[in-house]
Amino acid sequence: MPTYLTPGVYIEEVDRGTKPIEGVGTAVAAFLGVAEKGPVGKATMIANWTQFTNVFGGFIPGAYLAHAVYGYFNNGGTLAYVVRIGGESSDGPSQPVAEITAKGGAATIKALPKPGVSAEGLSVQVAAGDDDSFTITVKGGGAEEKFEGLTLGRGAKNAFDVVNKQSTLVQLEELKVAGLSAAERAPAPGTYPLALPSATTTALVPVTPSDYEGDVTERAGLGGLEAVDEITMVLAPDAMAAYKAGVLDMDGLKAVQLAIIAHCERMGDRVAILDTPPDLNAQQAQDWRMNVAGYDSKYASLYYPWINVADPTPNAPATTISIPPAGHIAGVWARSDNERGVHKAPANEVIRGVISLPINLTNSEQSVLNPNGVNCLRVFAGRGIRIWGARTLSSDPSWRYLNVRRLFNYVEKSIERGTQWAVFEPNDMDLWAKMRRDIGAFLKTVWRQGALFGASPDQAYFVKCDAENNPQETRDLGQLIIDIGIAPVKPAEFVIFRIGQYAPEQ
Repeated sequence: MPTYLTPGVYIEEVDRGTKPIEGVGTAVAAFLGVAEKGPVGKATMIANWTQFTNVFGGFIPGAYLAHAVYGYFNNGGTLAYVVRIGGESSDGPSQPVAEITAKGGAATIKALPKPGVSAEGLSVQVAAGDDDSFTITVKGGGAEEKFEGLTLGRGAKNAFDVVNKQSTLVQLEELKVAGLSAAERAPAPGTYPLALPSATTTALVPVTPSDYEGDVTERAGLGGLEAVDEITMVLAPDAMAAYKAGVLDMDGLKAVQLAIIAHCERMGDRVAILDTPPDLNAQQAQDWRMNVAGYDSKYASLYYPWINVADPTPNAPATTISIPPAGHIAGVWARSDNERGVHKAPANEVIRGVISLPINLTNSEQSVLNPNGVNCLRVFAGRGIRIWGARTLSSDPSWRYLNVRRLFNYVEKSIERGTQWAVFEPNDMDLWAKMRRDIGAFLKTVWRQGALFGASPDQAYFVKCDAENNPQETRDLGQLIIDIGIAPVKPAEFVIFRIGQYAPEQ
């Protein structure tokens, strides 16, 4: 209270109005993946496709990040954050490299020039030895180094230990290949000159689940996304690229997806959009979802199958390319939110830019996948390719539907942001009335938008903040408790017509 000492007329401004709660945004995606340039590990805000290409470059054969971002904006996305994973550096040209092909047909060793060594004229020659051993000869700058009897197994002759300790010209890094025996992973004979990496090798950078997890203090990877409050969707399309290339095995892929789920659960305001592995039929997708992945989370969703889109990369061998659908799905979520609202299930929506699907699912196949939370993409004659599922990966029936989870995220975050003014206010009946009034006004708006079930506000929601849930012992702890209940609308997932013969009365 002001102190009045001098007689006179005083004017004071008194705030007696409401403090309206403004709804937060619901459609901001975070992408983690491989790019040809740009900052590494840091979340960078991107507003459109042109901005993405300026910062991170274009399409890369073998990588899916650019395809996912393009599909996101093409389907209605308006804002995104991009985290580049596994880049060699944040600035400057790529480092010259030689990727040595394994007998099994995949790159297994990456050779780099030692610091200070020119890559010009530098090459690595591989010759087969006895059993699974091999010889590496390094030539460059008039010098030659020869390392014999090397293996990829443990022991004194391990190629990485020997070459990295003894060579003055190159250093070796292993690109882990899943599903190959030691003999198959042994490098194939040949000469491998060091050169700037081609676009086809960019997706094969040796990423690990820890690269995706990142670090909160360094603001890197998923950890860095914790500082970005606007994000509502998280996806990592190039986790599938790394798996398909053999850089990540199945356990590594699961570790990345579990890290994304854990991040979304920890934040409590975003949902993971996950992809199934490539080239699965319906039975294999069901088996992977239930017996391999086994995820159970109300903050995650899963989509199947992959999608076929036009291949925009230069000199592409085919006109279409098969990619994971998560980026396009995120764009549809954004479009549905903007056109209808977050309470509308993001399903029965056309996916723009998809030419075809690698498998046209039948009703019977989806009848197995849908109850287990696999959201299917379907082809309908004359109606295009559509999302035909809107479920989370939760086993809890209360959180079965995506729109319910995302509606609660929206309501919770809007109220949390819009009531910050109440912190440290006197915890009395006046404050309780203000909270009931402001929160009730916000929920009434949500109800009017069609997001809550009920013919009247009383049927759609309640806000309780009084002496009953704020007794003396609660107030002594400095706590203010507001109990809120809302009745979300559920999607009409099954539309059932009951038709019978009708005999009119004569």
